[in-house]
Amino acid sequence: MSPEAPEIPLRVAAASAALDAVEGPLSGYHHETYVFPLLAEAGTGFQGRWKCREPRANLLWFDRRCFESEERLLYDLQWRIDVVPEVARVGGVDLQRFIEGSTLGELHPSGEAVPGALFEQILGLFGQLGTVTASTLLVERRCEPQDRAEEGDSAGFLERLICFTEERVYEENLIAYEGLFADLGLDADAFRQLRKRVAVLRDRPFSLLHADLHRENFIVDPNGKLWAIDWELAMFGDPLYDLATHLYLMRYPQAQERLMIQRWCGIVEEIRPDSSQGWCDDLPRLFEFKKAQSVFTDVIREPQSLDVQGKLDRQRLRRAGWKLRGC
Repeated sequence: MSPEAPEIPLRVAAASAALDAVEGPLSGYHHETYVFPLLAEAGTGFQGRWKCREPRANLLWFDRRCFESEERLLYDLQWRIDVVPEVARVGGVDLQRFIEGSTLGELHPSGEAVPGALFEQILGLFGQLGTVTASTLLVERRCEPQDRAEEGDSAGFLERLICFTEERVYEENLIAYEGLFADLGLDADAFRQLRKRVAVLRDRPFSLLHADLHRENFIVDPNGKLWAIDWELAMFGDPLYDLATHLYLMRYPQAQERLMIQRWCGIVEEIRPDSSQGWCDDLPRLFEFKKAQSVFTDVIREPQSLDVQGKLDRQRLRRAGWKLRGC
């Protein structure tokens, strides 16, 4: 990036050792991310490159968020979860260490098996997440206490996620996308059907969930260590929901998916009994919610991606059509 690039935020320019050393903005839906080495005087004791994340303007949020600050959450997780990037406050700005390496998706794309050593590290992360509960992690949360499901009420937890999708994704965008929703056979009855399905979820003790563990949110460093990034959707809730989201997004081969479920159940049960209770019946129900959530969000996201500098990108149109067809 050239030194005079006007899009570099002022706080990034002030902390970076040199403007031409700033990399970014890196691709991402929720944020623009800038990576840079710190000024010598600002970065005393902080080696390597760091990243600053700037929220994108006029962004539609399709997922419920629990915590006021991702960085504040990561500060409190530093000594509890060992795959969390280091966080530091420099010049009044919270920065995250940039993990040098490749995403798991770059190394092993969707549909491929994950090598054993990395697979074990993912299981280890689930184990560490299971030890973190709302009573042991006192981080400021966005939602009011009355808007949180009671401890262990898995059906109530998912009901709040359904409400968010119905109100913030479907209803708030109905005027703009009513015709498209109708053409695809999507209406409010879908949420009624979802509620019927999830009302019978079994109760499971709540723990911390990453809620977005997919191949692009895992970074493998040069030493083979797996790091989990992008914790902005983390929440407290039903641990089986975290597993369902992970399986839905990872697209493991069937044999490895079965192994993940088996091993996950053993790990979470040892940490907190009943954490996998009723998984055989409830996992398919949670998959149904993830599919429905994806349909409604993709119906909005995909049309937005078609306008490139005021022109219809027909190649993107074909990709969007196939994506929606596959939902």
